[in-house]
Amino acid sequence: MDLAWSATDSAFRDEVRAFLQEKLTPELRLAGRLMTSVYADHDASMEWQQILHERGWAAPAWPVEYGGCDWSLTQHYIFSRESTLAGAPSLSPMGIRMVAHAIIKFGTDAQKDFFLPRILTGEVFFCQGYSEPEAGSDLAALSMAAVDDGDDLVCTGSKIWTTHAGEANWMFGLVRTSRSAKKQQGITFVLIDMTSPGIQIRPLVMTSGEKIQNQVFFDEVRVPKAGVLGQIDDGWTVAKYLLEFERGGGAASPALQAMAEEIAAVSAKAPAPGGGRLSDDPAFARKLADARIRTEVLEILEYRVLAAVAEGKNPGAASSMLKVLATELSQSLTELAMEAAGPRGRVYQPHATWPGGPVSDFEPPPDGYVSGDAWQAVAPLRYFNDRAGSIYAGSNEIQRNILAKAVLGL
Repeated sequence: MDLAWSATDSAFRDEVRAFLQEKLTPELRLAGRLMTSVYADHDASMEWQQILHERGWAAPAWPVEYGGCDWSLTQHYIFSRESTLAGAPSLSPMGIRMVAHAIIKFGTDAQKDFFLPRILTGEVFFCQGYSEPEAGSDLAALSMAAVDDGDDLVCTGSKIWTTHAGEANWMFGLVRTSRSAKKQQGITFVLIDMTSPGIQIRPLVMTSGEKIQNQVFFDEVRVPKAGVLGQIDDGWTVAKYLLEFERGGGAASPALQAMAEEIAAVSAKAPAPGGGRLSDDPAFARKLADARIRTEVLEILEYRVLAAVAEGKNPGAASSMLKVLATELSQSLTELAMEAAGPRGRVYQPHATWPGGPVSDFEPPPDGYVSGDAWQAVAPLRYFNDRAGSIYAGSNEIQRNILAKAVLGL
């Protein structure tokens, strides 16, 4: 693999940098730089998506005929890295990076015509209805019932850990339409209008204090069969395809490389417990070097997945590998950031950050005082949020089982 950038790629990089320099306002840069989780502030994220859409860059990985970009693998990577380095807020992955790919592959013409352009503009904003109180990583154990009633499926049950359910006007989810000996059968993939009667949303407070995730209750909610994606009782096929994009559909390495570089910079100024600079402490330096090497390995693996997507292929089992590596590496880096932040990194001060949702039961000091720098306030919230990284999108134990079966044949 030739990693040297061509003159065309260098020109594209300059084009992206010029665009980011012109369009990223100071407020949007703050929203990106002071993110406390994988989710940016909702309003900032939607504002940035609109700017990208006007440029034609909101969904570069989509097929060109639906609004994507005819970019090379290198250009996809350049755009992701430059956006991260410039401090651009992230876009919600639920619509653009996840369900849109399933709609493109399994959707009817009517579903494509309705949803795809509206996902691009933000008029349709999706949340994900997968996990249930008794069905998390073992997703096929889900039990939310959908009873056939003429032109509708009548849905009763609940979903949990539903990110941005309060902001979303549509949900893509899995429901149980029949039962058989094999639990993966009898599941149907549905697109649900969140304004439908019978839906109740209850926010969940995360360990960071943020209200980003929710539990959603369905009481005989009528979902038109026109909202079924794929075939009734064969939703597991759609879900498996979509999960490959959730677990490996984006480039995580640029953000992790930027985080490692920031930690290296601040550790050169931070004091070590035994005196001197933290960057000179052998134990810390060894852990940071290991993390930086792992980001380079992750980058190469992401090249492979992006190449497959660019050729119209799905990521396959490699997405499980990326999910494990990216989330565990992010956890390692947030631990190192906490070490570098020192005692001031233990202070709970979300008012100095730009969280992904409202913060529960917190009153900032009247004068807005912040102990330390803003990055030291961000460090503990990112640390708490990243503890869930090895659980969401299918726990890493499940991902290792997938790899053992699909790659090693065990």
